[in-house]
Amino acid sequence: MLIEAAPAVTRVLVLRDTSMSPAGLSEAEATARALLITLEIIEANNPDQFGDAFAAAVARGANGVATFASPFFNYDRKRLIELASRYRLPSIWEATAYVRDGGLLSYGPSFADMYRRSAGYVAKLLNGVKTSDLPVEQPAKFELGVNLNIATALGLAISATQLARADEVIE
Repeated sequence: MLIEAAPAVTRVLVLRDTSMSPAGLSEAEATARALLITLEIIEANNPDQFGDAFAAAVARGANGVATFASPFFNYDRKRLIELASRYRLPSIWEATAYVRDGGLLSYGPSFADMYRRSAGYVAKLLNGVKTSDLPVEQPAKFELGVNLNIATALGLAISATQLARADEVIE
C-alpha cells in the first residue's frame, strides 16, 4: 500500500518493538524482496531511541517508514508521526488514529469490528462455554486510512483506486 501511494520509495525504515513477537517479520522481508524494496529494520523499546533511529535510517537512504503493531508505538504515535513529517517520509501505520494524527496511510484490523465480535465471546462465556472451547479468531475486517493533506504536503498523488478502497479519507 505504501509503494502504491509513494512509488519512489525504495528503502523503508521499519520500526519493531522488541517486546512484541517477531511475527510477520519474515513475511515483510519476503514482500520487500518481491517488490525490490530494502527494509531498514530498527528495533526500538524506548521513545528516546526514535530520533536516532529515524536519523540513522535516513542517513542510510530510507525514504519511507512503517511500523509493526505495538501498544508502545501507539502510545507515542504523535512523536513517530512528527519524525516522519520532519524527514518527509511517506508512512504507513497500523490504525486510522495515526492518519487522523497526521500520518499518510494506515492499514490494519478494524478495532470496532473486533469489539463487536468480542460480544459473541462474552455471550458464550456467560452461557457456560469453557474458555478452552472457544476458537481463536483472527480479525475479519481491515481498514485503510488515507490522509490527503499529508499526501499533498509530500507531493504524492493518491490513486483513485487506492482512494476507492479507503475506509477513511482525511481531506
